[in-house]
Amino acid sequence: MTDINPLSTLDKDLVREFVIAGHGNLARVREMLADEPALLNTANEWQPGDAETAVQAAAHVGNRDIAEYLLAQGAPLELCTAAMLGQRDEIERALAADPDAIHARGAHGIPLLSHAAFSGDAALVASLYERGATDGQTMALSNAVSAGRKAVAAWLLENADPDLAATNYQGKTALDIAVESGYDEIAALLRAYGAETA
Repeated sequence: MTDINPLSTLDKDLVREFVIAGHGNLARVREMLADEPALLNTANEWQPGDAETAVQAAAHVGNRDIAEYLLAQGAPLELCTAAMLGQRDEIERALAADPDAIHARGAHGIPLLSHAAFSGDAALVASLYERGATDGQTMALSNAVSAGRKAVAAWLLENADPDLAATNYQGKTALDIAVESGYDEIAALLRAYGAETA
């Protein structure tokens, strides 16, 4: 995880606003970064030991557009971001240099597998899982469903052990997410594995 720059003189509220925008507001990210380029790699500390930059925010919610924009501006490409984007070559380079990085976690301690689920690349998810990235199976399923990634959801249901009764931070199961998003095929798939709404 990127450390907070202890020498940063940026206003903490400004940093917080930028990182919040990094989750889903590309227009605001662009505007704020144009006004203050130093925001790019400055992390907001939500609580001790839990810091997050804007690119990490984009990565853990699967916001490809914001992540790619921030990377183009010079944000570092960490393994979890590469997994979210489905960048196999970058992932292979990172794991060749450090095989233990298979256990990498992004912002808020979110595991690599959960990031990879957003990529839509079931083969990538399978490869990471088989190499040891087994933490976060339930979140990975929830992420795959929320992004409409049927192939990834199907692979996780068949090969991993996600908790189908688990709810996300909004109190929704994977099936709730599928139904509310209108992903009928994914909802049918989840029901076939015994999933129920909350």
